[in-house]
Amino acid sequence: MKQKMKILLGILLTVVLFSGCKEELEEYNKPALYWYSSIVKSISSGNMDKADNAYASLQGEHIGSPLLPEATMILAMSHMYYEEYLLTEHFLNEYIKRYANSNEREFAEFLKIKAKYLSLPHPRRDQEFIKELIVDANAFKKKYPNSSYYSTVDSLLSNLYISEALLNQIIASLYERLDKPKAAAYYKNLNPQPWIDYKDVQYANIPWYREWFEGDGSESWYAFMLPDTQSVVSRNSVKDTIEKTKGE
Repeated sequence: MKQKMKILLGILLTVVLFSGCKEELEEYNKPALYWYSSIVKSISSGNMDKADNAYASLQGEHIGSPLLPEATMILAMSHMYYEEYLLTEHFLNEYIKRYANSNEREFAEFLKIKAKYLSLPHPRRDQEFIKELIVDANAFKKKYPNSSYYSTVDSLLSNLYISEALLNQIIASLYERLDKPKAAAYYKNLNPQPWIDYKDVQYANIPWYREWFEGDGSESWYAFMLPDTQSVVSRNSVKDTIEKTKGE
C-alpha cells in the first residue's frame, strides 16, 4: 500500500512539474499587444515583477514595436507610484535614450529629478546625494529655461539648498560641542546661503522612534553618556578638513 502511495505521489508530482514547465514555456513568441496587455494587467494587480518580465519579452521579441515607448513610460511612472525610484530612473533613462523627442525628453528629465527628490526622505543621511541632485536641478533649469516644469524644479531646488545649509549648520554645531572650532568654522562657511533666515525655517517633524536616536540636530538624549574625548568621532573623518584649514 505504501509503495502504491509513493508511486501515485511521484506521478502527481511529475504531472504538476511538467504542467508548470509547459505553462512557463508557452509564455514566449507572443504578439506585441499580448505583452503590452500583460504589462498593464500586472501593474493593475500590483505585480511589478511580472510587469517587468513582460516588458523584457516585449522589448526582446518586438524591438521595433510602436507600443514600446508607451510601455516604457508606463513602467517608469508605475515604479514611481510604488516608490521604487531606482527602477523609475532606469526606465526613464531607457525612454530618453531610445524613444523620446525633444518635448518628451524634457518631461522625462523632470520626472527623473522628481523621483530622486522623492527618494530622499531623510536628508541628514545622504549629503552627497543632495549635492548631486542640486547639480541636476540646476542643469535642468539651464537647459529648459522656458519649461512649464521650471517653477516646480526651482521650488525643489530651494528645499534642497535649505536642507544642505541646515545639514552644514548641524554638523558645525556638533563640532562646536566637541570643541573643534576649525572644523565648525569650515562647515559654517561651506556653501553659505545668505538668503535663508534660519529663524523662519521649520525643521521637519521627526517621528519619536527616530528622534530618540537622532535628536533634533542640536543635541541627543544620549549625549550625557558620551565621554568628552576625541574618540567619540573618527579622527580620519575630518582629517582633510582640518589640514585644509591649517593651510589657510
